Amino acid sequence: MKILLYSAKNFEIPFLERANKKEHKIAYTRDALDSETAIQAVGFEAIVLFSGDDASLIVLEKLWELGVRYIALRSAGYNNVQIEAAKRIGFKVANAPDYSPYAIAEHAVALLLALNRKVVLAANQGQAYDFTQDKLIGFDLNEKTIGIIGTGGIGKVMIKIMAGFGCKILAHDLYPDNSLVDKYGVTYKTFREICSEANIISLHIPLTQDTHYLIDKTLLDLMKKDVLLVNTARGAVVKTKDLIKHLETNTAAGYATDVYETEKGVFFLDNSKTGIQDSQLQKLLSLPNVLLTPHQGYLTKEALTNIGEITFYNIDCWAMGKKSSNELWD
Repeated sequence: MKILLYSAKNFEIPFLERANKKEHKIAYTRDALDSETAIQAVGFEAIVLFSGDDASLIVLEKLWELGVRYIALRSAGYNNVQIEAAKRIGFKVANAPDYSPYAIAEHAVALLLALNRKVVLAANQGQAYDFTQDKLIGFDLNEKTIGIIGTGGIGKVMIKIMAGFGCKILAHDLYPDNSLVDKYGVTYKTFREICSEANIISLHIPLTQDTHYLIDKTLLDLMKKDVLLVNTARGAVVKTKDLIKHLETNTAAGYATDVYETEKGVFFLDNSKTGIQDSQLQKLLSLPNVLLTPHQGYLTKEALTNIGEITFYNIDCWAMGKKSSNELWD
């Protein structure tokens, strides 16, 4: 099968090549998929996308006209694909679920620890030979209450880790997992209850119509003034405009995130010489109680290996005329 892989990054290509095992003919482009770059897919049966690629209706229609029939996502999330349109047009679409819940959960913990213990500030001070400690006070995680929003694969790992820190764990999910109650003493509560009770809230939910701007002024107003919010889910789960107001007025203690609601055109690119035009992101980055990383939670050797293997499992199934177990509809 001839495959075009969009948004290709040098560091992932060796993992993808190993997973392919020279079975398929792959071309790589650094360009993200959009209405203009869709033309690059002419002559290809399948394309492979990342989370920043645009597979909206107009793009899907162009791809179909060019002869593309299969879309493999090298990500678990698929909010960048207009699913109903893809289904109606006739595409086969599959994602890469559960490629490494440990990678994402461990990064969430790293963000939490770094923000709480002022690791970045301390390192920057050290670089300037300033070894004072006045601004470096954090708190023990032991016996603090953490709210885990979403107890799927990543949320489960996050619960396991935080139980090791001695945290009291509250959770919210549409489908509670009783095994977590038995094993880690998790208490399932409503989202509003968690917002009002937790010292730390960690988000592990997909971006859907129901979760878009889930965290807004209404829920932020319920949270403790010393709350730390951790987001390794999707940027638009949080209404950044409302969050910034709370961070500026110290009615929220801090925000640690690996995602941003309008990443496209900014994340995964070196903007150090050109700067960025997004004033909201500029403001977020300027706040001392914000720690932002560039959607790097998946960047472990294990996760990249698994992403490659799942991606080419999906493609191999299609090449053999079989249904992949990761297809997004029956």
